[in-house]
Amino acid sequence: MWEIQIGMKAKRAQESYIQLSELMVPSFANFGGSVHGGVLLSLMDKAAYVCASKFAEAYCVTVAVEGVEFLNPVKIGSIVNISAAVNFVGTTSMIVGMRVETHDPITSVTTHTNSCYFTMAAKNSDGTLKKVPQLLVEGETELRRWCEGHALRELSKAKRSALKVRFESKTLKELMYYKNAHASSAH
Repeated sequence: MWEIQIGMKAKRAQESYIQLSELMVPSFANFGGSVHGGVLLSLMDKAAYVCASKFAEAYCVTVAVEGVEFLNPVKIGSIVNISAAVNFVGTTSMIVGMRVETHDPITSVTTHTNSCYFTMAAKNSDGTLKKVPQLLVEGETELRRWCEGHALRELSKAKRSALKVRFESKTLKELMYYKNAHASSAH
C-alpha cells in the first residue's frame, strides 16, 4: 500500500467505486438511430458525481471532462454500464476515471464504447471549496491510475496556460495571421 497524499484522513479508491447501468430507450436516439452522445455524457456526469460525492462526502461539481472519444455507437435496446472510481486527488478536487461499456441483452455481447476522466470539485454547504480525503493507493493498477491522473492534471494546467499566453495578448492582426496560416490544416 502506498500513501500518496499527506494531511487529512485517507480513503481507498475502492471506497469511491460505483457502477451505473441504464437501458437505452428509443427517446435517447439521435437522427442516425444510435444513442445521442449527449445522453451518454449526461450519464457519465451522473456517475462521476456519485463517485466523487461518495468519496468526498460532499456535494461535488464537474470542473472538466477529458478524453471522451466515442469508439463504438451505442444501440437502442442495449444496456450501458459505467464503472467509475477516484484515480487521483488534489486538495479540493478529484479525477474520476470511468469505463463505459454496452451490453446487448439478446446476443450477450459487451462492447467497450469509451473511457474518460471527469475532474470533480468538492463543495461546502456555503459553496466554498472543500478539502477532500487523501487517496490510499493499493497495488499496481491503482498506482498506474494515480500516475495517469497526475499527468492528466499537469497536462490540463499546461493546456490552459498555453492557450491564455498564446492568444489573449495577440492583436487582431496577429490572430488573423494565425488563422490564415492554419486554416488549411483544420480541414
